[in-house]
Parts: sequence; C-alpha cells; structure tokens
Amino acid sequence: MDMAEDEIKKELPKLVITDIDGVWTDGGMYYTADGDVMKKFSVRDGWGVAMLRHHGIDTVIMTGENTEIVTQRARKLRVEHCYIGVQNKLKLAQRLCEERHISLQDMAFIGDDVNDLSLLRAVGFSATPADALDYIQQEVHYVTKKQGGQGAFRELVEKILSDSGLLQSTIESLLL
Repeated sequence: MDMAEDEIKKELPKLVITDIDGVWTDGGMYYTADGDVMKKFSVRDGWGVAMLRHHGIDTVIMTGENTEIVTQRARKLRVEHCYIGVQNKLKLAQRLCEERHISLQDMAFIGDDVNDLSLLRAVGFSATPADALDYIQQEVHYVTKKQGGQGAFRELVEKILSDSGLLQSTIESLLL
C-alpha cells in the first residue's frame, strides 16, 4: 500500500454500528396467523457489510428488538457482533470503544428513532434513512436518499467509501 492509500484509510471509521428496524428493514413487523414475526431485509445491505469487511472494518448490529430473526441475518452475513435487546446503545458503544481502544469519534452509526439519538449525537459520523422522523434527520451528519429497508445501510457504506476515495476500487475488487 502506498502512502496515499494509507492516508485515505486513516479517514475511514474503525467501526460501523447499525440499528436494524427502520434501517435494514422498513420498520414494519409482519405477523403470521400463528403469531410468528417476519421482517424483510434488503440484500443490498449485505453487500455493504462485505465492502466494510474488505477494508477491515467491522459491522456491529445493535437493536432494541429481541428477535432471533436479526441473529439469523447477522449469521448469514458473518457479522460477528450482533447485540439484540439493547436498552442503552451509547453505553454499549462506549464499552466497545474501551475494548478496541478507540473513541466514539472513530465510529459511524446509522439509526432512525428516539432510542438511537444519544449514540447518533456522540459518534464521529452519524446517519439516518430518508424516512426517519424530521427531528432525527436534524441531528445527523447524513440523511440517506434510501428509506429504511431499501438499502439505506449500503448507501451509508458507499458514502463513507466515496468520501475516502475508495468506492470505485472497492467495487472493482469485489467483482467476481
């Protein structure tokens, strides 16, 4: 790696945290007649995880929901750090900082609702989907053009990589 690439990589977040409901999903909960809950995920967001992994950046899932569906999606995408039933996302993010010897300013986070607000305010780069509430949109660095469940996480990842001058080379390197 030459010096220019090394300098670019310093601009990337060391960790990207994502909420699920309202970000990777449309925020809806679909119930079967038997009471089972279903969620629809965009496969585009999975490629966002792969793009981050390509640069050695971990994706961390943090959701207030306590559902096995999210754990299954994380497992499929090989996301090692999936926290469900999280009541205080800022506190958990601070713990992750201590474990990794980084600061909140080294993180990016995408969330969409009240329970995400304290972490959105604290991280170095914050984002929310286009359909988040207005008062959430006013608090973040970036509002995606995509709505939750329509590839908002992927858009965030591509924004981060584009701003660092790495999007095109990342896409080329992932071509099969």
